[in-house]
Amino acid sequence: MSLASTKRLAKEYRALEKEAENSTVIRDVDIAPVEEYDMFRWTGTIRGAPDTPYEGGVWKIDIKVPPTYPLQPPEIRFVTKICHPNIHFTTGEVCLDILKNHWTAAWTLQSACIAVLALLSDPEIDSPLNIDAANVLRFNDKPAYDSLVKYFAYKYAISKDGDT
Repeated sequence: MSLASTKRLAKEYRALEKEAENSTVIRDVDIAPVEEYDMFRWTGTIRGAPDTPYEGGVWKIDIKVPPTYPLQPPEIRFVTKICHPNIHFTTGEVCLDILKNHWTAAWTLQSACIAVLALLSDPEIDSPLNIDAANVLRFNDKPAYDSLVKYFAYKYAISKDGDT
């Protein structure tokens, strides 16, 4: 593991901790290392934005950071099942250009996760990993898409009896 990568990740973690200490607001994206001694494996949650079919849902994510970070992007996957054209329903893989060929070292893990959150509201149907969800949008059936997303959000990501 690269010392430069470890230092960068530790700096990002300190910034996130400081932000959390100074805020009483529940964040839409909340991430941290799985173990404080291993900066290359992170976990977190993404909360569905208000006024979207994801509202009320909380999805667990897994982040694997390559040893060449920040020169190479992290791998972000949804652990909680989610219905979205650019997210594989079974594996949780995310298809997002900044996690592939448009990554730059200016991005942080937090900003990459915020981009994933933004993707939930603005799917790209031309590069789907969930073809069924993309096809519903291709046929301009937004009410059906919203209903489909809400169904899976309720089934997997919306707390029932205190569980998520």
